[in-house]
Amino acid sequence: MPQTVIHTRDIARDMANIYCRLSPMGVEALARLLTPIKVVKGETLVHEGQVCPSMFYVHKGMVRQYYYKNGKDVTEHFSFEGRICFCIESFLKQEPSKLMVEALETSLVYALPYEELHVAMMQNSEIELFYRKVLEHALMSSQEHADSQRFENAAERYMRLMRTHREIVLRAPMVHIASFLQMTPETLSRVRKSTQQAD
Repeated sequence: MPQTVIHTRDIARDMANIYCRLSPMGVEALARLLTPIKVVKGETLVHEGQVCPSMFYVHKGMVRQYYYKNGKDVTEHFSFEGRICFCIESFLKQEPSKLMVEALETSLVYALPYEELHVAMMQNSEIELFYRKVLEHALMSSQEHADSQRFENAAERYMRLMRTHREIVLRAPMVHIASFLQMTPETLSRVRKSTQQAD
């Protein structure tokens, strides 16, 4: 059975449907910026100390952002199909990243390189709008996660994740979900059991 060929135009159209509607010319402009990258499970896309070179749109698979604190691996963000992942501070400032990006599954991502993206924004107002919408989405997602950590208890944080991003619960390793929710694996196990019993 022949493998389906994926055109960057189709990927750009998918991205526009998620983040910001673009004209056919805008879709073409975005498509020209996209570079496909296949990463195997466990492979690192961005290393600590490396400048984050691109935004990464996940077409297939799952990746996570994480860092080390007091010798512990802490997950900050998950991205799966239809999501963009990038180390925001490093990307915006073009400075070395404190975060790392790792593939949790063998994944196909499309890179939007920093330099090419910024040149395109100067030439095309639609690309500039698209970029702004991606940043707004990333900031809102980060704020919602921070508010959840501040104001919700362990069970509420887990239930929110189940409600809003069930794919993470179904596909990501429990140890990473626990650190993302700022709880121990043991606490997560207890919370899961209690919510299952409540159902």
